[in-house]
Amino acid sequence: MKTFKAAAEDRDFAVSAEIFLKPDTGAEVIREQASLLKPAVNGVLLTDNQFGHPHLSTLAAASLLLANGVDPIVQLSTRNRNRIALLSELLGAGALGVSSLVLVRGDRVPDGFKPRPKAVHDLDAAELIATASKLTLDERMSALPEFYIGGLITPHAPKPGWKAAKLIEKIEAGAQFAITHVCMDIPLLQIYMKHLLAIGLLNRVRVCVSLAIIESASDADWLRAHRPNVNVPESQLARLRQAADPYQESVRICAEQLSALREIPGISGAHIVATRQLAAIPAAIEAAGLLPGR
Repeated sequence: MKTFKAAAEDRDFAVSAEIFLKPDTGAEVIREQASLLKPAVNGVLLTDNQFGHPHLSTLAAASLLLANGVDPIVQLSTRNRNRIALLSELLGAGALGVSSLVLVRGDRVPDGFKPRPKAVHDLDAAELIATASKLTLDERMSALPEFYIGGLITPHAPKPGWKAAKLIEKIEAGAQFAITHVCMDIPLLQIYMKHLLAIGLLNRVRVCVSLAIIESASDADWLRAHRPNVNVPESQLARLRQAADPYQESVRICAEQLSALREIPGISGAHIVATRQLAAIPAAIEAAGLLPGR
């Protein structure tokens, strides 16, 4: 099985996924989730206190994945740490042997979180990417980390003259790949990728598209209401509402999306999240014909 970095760089349609990290998630649960995903994916993304919900550190989770032969993709958010703490996390990631990073600003902490934490944002996402990139070149390091650095992007239909300034800023800071927010709208992705191709950015960055296995229309309604960057077409919600078995239908939808993504020029892979059952992820990958040889 190739690592996430190797699959993305080889344009071998990298497939990554997320495990569930919650306040009560312990080491054994992480090992079980990693074992379930290991035969199907090139890497596993570890989110950094996603939606503002605390859980064990991404580096602790990464060490568990590495010990179980799974390539971790570590997310770090500028929301939670100042630049000293972020640099410490990056050095720790390098020491563990983590290669792939997704460096982000971070979600707004939900209003109901009490006592209310203070967002830090000492650095923005591009500055954190630049910091990680500089570490890979710092001759003062006893062993240079070999980071594969990524950021987040949001697919949309670009207006005339759109120059992708935020993406270019991240690329120039050192980003080598980008993972999109969840986008299940294939026609929109075709438009977006065509534009990135036309302005020459796909020679400089790999793009992986996030898909969600949404097991009920109510899950999709919640995502669309609370996560403004999530794009799930109404036609897919209708399929879930009408399905005799919404779980199986959600797996079919994801498999169809995976097959469609492989036909869009410039897309280097897919990142899959599940709303309820992690087993849906390898099921969708297998249904799309991507499991053998991964």
